[in-house]
Amino acid sequence: MSINATLIIQMIVFLILVGFTMKFVWPPIVKALDERAAKIADGLSAADKAKSDLAAANQRVEQQLSAARNDAQKRLADAERLAQQMIEEAKGRATEEGAKIIAAARAEAEQEAVKAREALREQVAGLAVKGAEQILRREVNPGVHAELLSRLKAEL
Repeated sequence: MSINATLIIQMIVFLILVGFTMKFVWPPIVKALDERAAKIADGLSAADKAKSDLAAANQRVEQQLSAARNDAQKRLADAERLAQQMIEEAKGRATEEGAKIIAAARAEAEQEAVKAREALREQVAGLAVKGAEQILRREVNPGVHAELLSRLKAEL
């Protein structure tokens, strides 16, 4: 056989192989490649969607954290205000109690002073009577002694 005949036969066999491959082998390969490309595209779109969902979730978390911080700051401010108010009320009550105690102490001191004056008057009156007895024992002059006793009584 000549080289031309061999070359022609090889070309025919090659064309049959190409035709068989195009008809039976190539469609499943193309189908598998298309399915694979679709899966990859779906995976990429799912990844993009998950990425955007994650960004949205992070944003919501940041908003909630910000709201929680603001709420905590408001509560702390309210607690501080309440504590300050309680302190002011306690100071007011303590001042009132102090004023009551001082007023009671002054009233008691005044009563004690009145009692002490009364006791002193009684002692002075007793001393005056003793003095009068001694004067009367020495000298009896009712006019002078009455005037003396009246002046003593006025001074008391």
